[in-house]
Amino acid sequence: DTEDGKNLLTGTKRAANILAAEEKKGTAVADSVDAGLLKEPEEKALAGAITKAEAQAATAIEALDYEAAMRALATLRAPIDAFFDKVLVNDPDEKVRANRLALLARIREATGQVADFSRIAS
Repeated sequence: DTEDGKNLLTGTKRAANILAAEEKKGTAVADSVDAGLLKEPEEKALAGAITKAEAQAATAIEALDYEAAMRALATLRAPIDAFFDKVLVNDPDEKVRANRLALLARIREATGQVADFSRIAS
C-alpha cells in the first residue's frame, strides 16, 4: 500500500483499459514488442524496465515471496508514468501504434504474474 504501488495500479489500469477498448474493437494485439519500432526514449526505457521487473518478479514468485514480487513490479511506476506523459499510443504509423499496444500488453502480463490489477479498487 505504498505510493508507488497506488500509482502503479493507476498506470496498469490505464494500460488495461486501453487494451480492453482496442480488443473490443477487434484489434489484435501482438504477443511481442519489436525493439526496432521503439522510437521514444520513454518507450525504450519502459520496455527495458518491464524485462527487468518481470525477471525479478518471476524469481520472487518462485520463492513464494510475493512482497518482493510486488516491489519488483513497483519499479515500473516511473517508466509507466513517463510513457503515458510523453508517448502517444495512437501514433499515426500503424506499426508503431501496434507496437505500443504490445508494450501495454507486456505491462498487463508482467503485473498479472502477481495480481489481477483490474480487480483492485484504486
